[in-house]
Amino acid sequence: QVQLVESGGGLVQPGGSLRLSCAASRSISSIYSMGWHRQAPGKQRELVARIFSGGHTNYADSVKGRFTISRDNAKNTVSLQMNSLKPEDTAVYYCQAKLGFFADDYWGQGTQVTVSS
Repeated sequence: QVQLVESGGGLVQPGGSLRLSCAASRSISSIYSMGWHRQAPGKQRELVARIFSGGHTNYADSVKGRFTISRDNAKNTVSLQMNSLKPEDTAVYYCQAKLGFFADDYWGQGTQVTVSS
């Protein structure tokens, strides 16, 4: 099992930047994948970005070129650098960990990101 705690959300103007962090309760070096998902009001939760234990990454088309996911195995953290933010990026962002290919998902409690002028 793993507990995940997100931080770094807040209010930012369009075009601004935010950096989200996810702290894990155990070593993440062997965790199959870790990712960031988001859920806007009235919408389904969607994958934003994911990073695998070998370093491979996936991004939603809507954030490619603007968001960057990274993991620091020494600090047991996964971060999401978000640049050129748009109002449509407004959502609750959740950290997710999948311990193995067939394993269950673990989720953090979420952090609110609001992009508004």
